[in-house]
Amino acid sequence: MKPLSSLFNKVPTPYVSRSESGGRSAWSRMWSSAGQQADPKRMMETMGLVSTLYSIVNTNANSVASVDWKLYRKSASGKKEDRREVTAHPALVVWNKPNRFFTRTEFVETEQQHVDLTGEGWWVLYTDPRAPGLGPTEIWPVRPDRIFPVKHPTEFLLGYIYVGPDGEEVPLDAEQVIQLRMPNPMDMYRGMGPVQSLMSTLHGYRAALDYNRNFFNNGAEPGGIVHFSRELEDDEWNRHRRRWNSQHQGVAAAHRVAILEGDVEWIDRKYTNRDMEFTGLVNMSRDLIREAFGIHKFILGQSDDVNLAQALAADTVYAKRQQIPRLERFKSALNNDFLPLFPGSTNLYEFDYCDPTPENEEEENKERESKAKTYKDLVDAGVHPEDAAMVAGLPPMRSTRPTSAPAVPNETTVGV
Repeated sequence: MKPLSSLFNKVPTPYVSRSESGGRSAWSRMWSSAGQQADPKRMMETMGLVSTLYSIVNTNANSVASVDWKLYRKSASGKKEDRREVTAHPALVVWNKPNRFFTRTEFVETEQQHVDLTGEGWWVLYTDPRAPGLGPTEIWPVRPDRIFPVKHPTEFLLGYIYVGPDGEEVPLDAEQVIQLRMPNPMDMYRGMGPVQSLMSTLHGYRAALDYNRNFFNNGAEPGGIVHFSRELEDDEWNRHRRRWNSQHQGVAAAHRVAILEGDVEWIDRKYTNRDMEFTGLVNMSRDLIREAFGIHKFILGQSDDVNLAQALAADTVYAKRQQIPRLERFKSALNNDFLPLFPGSTNLYEFDYCDPTPENEEEENKERESKAKTYKDLVDAGVHPEDAAMVAGLPPMRSTRPTSAPAVPNETTVGV
């Protein structure tokens, strides 16, 4: 016989074992066992360490945050063109000013940074206790490394725990939290972003830059070994070291002639091509980072081999493949999780963003000419103008051609 608890399952299959349910402690074990790549804190720190990653994340965050949003009343037909814009609504007020410290642009930019770096972004909603039935009054962004789902084997999710800087654990109801997530194929509770697959590449990229810096800080010439035929006393060792560093260390002292005294031998060490391969490693790392995000180098300001037509095409591709999918993630959260918290708003209203796709005059002209030709061919073939316009994708139009008068039958004179 099945246990009684199985009759109350709210998920058809368990997503977590009973031993792992409970929230923070289980997730802490998961992060530590998964290594560096699963640590969201380390992922976020890489933005300030690798310039190419900073450029990509900053570009994505700015482009998504700069798009305007509108609230609409849904139409009976379900068509976008039949919607009516709503300019006064509590949800619109909160979205335009999430809290008194964040503008909407700053909030969206922060959330998009988190999503690009860790694969997930978190909103914590605050409701004024003086008006509990009117919906949220504030939205706050929180760091992904500080919030943990409280998992349950039959309920799927009980809520969340936010861990403050001092280790304070704050329990949160499921309705208080909204998560933006790039789905993680191995974890239904957390997200996965491009940075997680790039951690080794990013560490190598940073190491190459550090090698480059240290190479020149230590001086490119002379490079070799100073060999003494006898063991030096501590005072002699320190004196020779200070003298050598003062005369030869640093870029300004490169190629300076070394003067040795006493029974000392200079053993030359030439730098090989392998020592200088950090440039190739940096370029390869940049390509891998751009590849993981699927972003064209022109978007990052590298236009050495891009003409105007390619630049316009790159802008259009970026809007369709980068901006719009990220905006759709926000739109889904607003309409499915945020808006229903306001009484009577679930089925009447919807948020939508203004299309960021740049206008392409050449393509628009070609499309306009194609529609006009289709319309003309149909009308010339005898199709009614309104039907021809509908087929060609044009608004209804009336023909200005004069219509011929109907033929009048011949009259016959009837004799009386």
